[in-house]
Amino acid sequence: MGKEEKTNVARILERNKIAYELVNYDCDEFIDGVHSAELSGRPVELTYKTLVLRGRSGACHVCVIPAAAEVDLKAAARACGEKSVEMLPLRELTAVTGYVRGGCSPIGMKKALPTVIDASAQAFDSIYVSAGRIGTSVFLAPEALAKAARATFADIIVH
Repeated sequence: MGKEEKTNVARILERNKIAYELVNYDCDEFIDGVHSAELSGRPVELTYKTLVLRGRSGACHVCVIPAAAEVDLKAAARACGEKSVEMLPLRELTAVTGYVRGGCSPIGMKKALPTVIDASAQAFDSIYVSAGRIGTSVFLAPEALAKAARATFADIIVH
């Protein structure tokens, strides 16, 4: 394999002595989490996507949910301590997070945002999340992700 370029996410994980595996796959434009899992040969059920929501208070929140799932906005609002939440408009994503659509990681955003990981992640030894750029993911323990992103766990998906 050629020289691997580390992402800021990888540097943050190393600085915090958190074990991870960097996974690269050929992709240079946005595709959803399910398709990125299929493209890279990862199990879809272990692949999680990062969503950014805005609460009624105006504060932004991050939710990490299974790639094939849909966020339950009412449950997410409760987990975030908001009366209601909605998806952050795409045009604001890079300004708020420093990441582009398809490369948004819960680790290493421009400003640390309150983060909730769906409780389903705790059933797995490790999960995949974006490493901060399109075509790169990190594979790490859910508890390690929670530590790195200063996240909590809650049931925040539609069942």
